[in-house]
Amino acid sequence: MKVFRFMAAQAACLLMAAVAHAQFPTKPIRIVVPFAAGSTTDVITRILAQPMQQAMGQTLVMDNRPGSDGALAGDMVARAPADGYTLLMATNSPLSAVPHLRKKPPYDALKDFAPISLAGYYTFLVAVHPSVPAKSLRELHDHARANPGKLNYATGNTSSIVITALLHSQAGVKMLHVPYKSEPPAIVDLISGQVQVMVTSYSTVAAHLREGRLRALALALNQRSPLLPNVPTVVESGMTQFTITPWAGVFAPARTPKTVVERLNREINAALKRLEIRTQLEQQAFAGAGSTPEALGVWVKDQYQIWGAAMREAGIQPE
Repeated sequence: MKVFRFMAAQAACLLMAAVAHAQFPTKPIRIVVPFAAGSTTDVITRILAQPMQQAMGQTLVMDNRPGSDGALAGDMVARAPADGYTLLMATNSPLSAVPHLRKKPPYDALKDFAPISLAGYYTFLVAVHPSVPAKSLRELHDHARANPGKLNYATGNTSSIVITALLHSQAGVKMLHVPYKSEPPAIVDLISGQVQVMVTSYSTVAAHLREGRLRALALALNQRSPLLPNVPTVVESGMTQFTITPWAGVFAPARTPKTVVERLNREINAALKRLEIRTQLEQQAFAGAGSTPEALGVWVKDQYQIWGAAMREAGIQPE
């Protein structure tokens, strides 16, 4: 009889859990963003959250946790309950780069998260101060070779560090690295000419490009951007071995129920198909693109390998 009661209790618990998952969500959902409020990642997360919370009838609360190249946010979500109420708007920083930047990362990028959906791709570009005579990426590299030690380059995030290091490695050029904790102060010095070169996100420098304070040479994308139709990609500029792609996607803690993952996936992809949402994302130079959970899982594994290989090629060592 005791065994029967135990089995009945277990069955009741499973039934209640199944019902709860089927009714998901029944309370607000927290989305942890690994960068500060006002950052491109923060803005695109808020754009996607608008239609999602309307469709699900629950508030999506932004929780900005900048620091440690996104590792702080990643660690927080990896340790959260696997119920779908804590999500991570991950980028290549915490999931593609951090595992290779640290000897002991705080989580396993391939095992500690449940992929939900790809969100899209960032527009990163090579920008130079007008004092630099180069009008193309090839001319920039030629100028750097002809003037060793005279060009400084700034970086403001992990993507900038890895992309620049890879470009320099593949082109065989050297410039003095001036690292910054974020993009805004680096842009200030780029505009003033204190540094002359920077790989940066388009949204950070868009106004400066329009007003001629900076010049764009190449895009770190697999195709040209409608925002800069006359600027070629890095590959079009002759660097055919360049494989880095800055990206973003939504994840939950590992072992989140499949029904919850599927519901969130449907809402994210529905949001990305809406014209007004795509337009808002494009204004941030972010190319929205959804996926299945399975496709995102494959993407993460591929990018893990690609970023690791790129960092090794560029000589970046884990700390």
